[in-house]
Amino acid sequence: MALLLSLAIIFLFTSSNNAQGPPSPGYYPSTKVGSLGFYQGFRNLWGPEHQSLDQGTLSIWLDKAHGGSGFKSLKSYGSGYIGASIKLQPGYTAGVITCLYLSNIEQHPNDHDEIDIEFLGTTPGKPYTLQTNVYMKGSGDGGNIIGREVRFNLWFDPTQDFHHYAILWNPSEIIFFVDDVPIRHYPRKSDATFPERAMYVYGSIWDASSWATENGKYKADYRYQPFIGKYKDFKVSGCAANAYAACWPIPGSPTGSTGLSNQQIAAMGWVQENHKVYDYCQNPNRDRTQTPEC
Repeated sequence: MALLLSLAIIFLFTSSNNAQGPPSPGYYPSTKVGSLGFYQGFRNLWGPEHQSLDQGTLSIWLDKAHGGSGFKSLKSYGSGYIGASIKLQPGYTAGVITCLYLSNIEQHPNDHDEIDIEFLGTTPGKPYTLQTNVYMKGSGDGGNIIGREVRFNLWFDPTQDFHHYAILWNPSEIIFFVDDVPIRHYPRKSDATFPERAMYVYGSIWDASSWATENGKYKADYRYQPFIGKYKDFKVSGCAANAYAACWPIPGSPTGSTGLSNQQIAAMGWVQENHKVYDYCQNPNRDRTQTPEC
């Protein structure tokens, strides 16, 4: 009886701890960057009929008749901090991807670089998956893409409110943040495994039924259309592609140097222990010669 009681207390403590979210990272990079109005930093790229701006909140949506919608930054960056507060659609969203990312696909259509935050749609009762990805000089159109996917199920419901998602990319590292908590740190280990060329900032919503939800098991169901993603509080601070070497984006840690503080590492460790659901470096079926950073 005493053993059962002890186990119950441990279970309740663990559940409560998970429900509270990660420990404080102690540093909040989003506060170092001012917010932009949408048209101050972006423009429509495609699907203008599926895009609306209301009191600073941009809505983009997908339906069967006209497809999805996307937007693009006015400038390209050689490094930078990009972020936005995003709210996702509840209910059946399988096959639908809502995303914020850096890319140079228009400049390098056959061997582009990309840094992604992608929300993979889901079925009712199952959580959204947040996928982070980094790749370089690989299109995907020719089957050449070597993804570096790390996926998470979040510690909150991203359909209930806006949360801030961000990417910090500098010459030494890439850090992914959720509400200023670092969830993934990708350091530069070699030129071959790190994107160097200038990129634009993009956001979009689109049908990726072939792979987005449980490897394509569940497809987009347009009985539930329109599928809507909402964005606000855009934050972009970066160095132009031809900027002086002394130009760096805001630091990812409170020390102003590269890497993360001990407090940030602890917060990231909590997220990865409790909410990471896939890591390409831990997939035994991946060809490790293609991902030497692992």
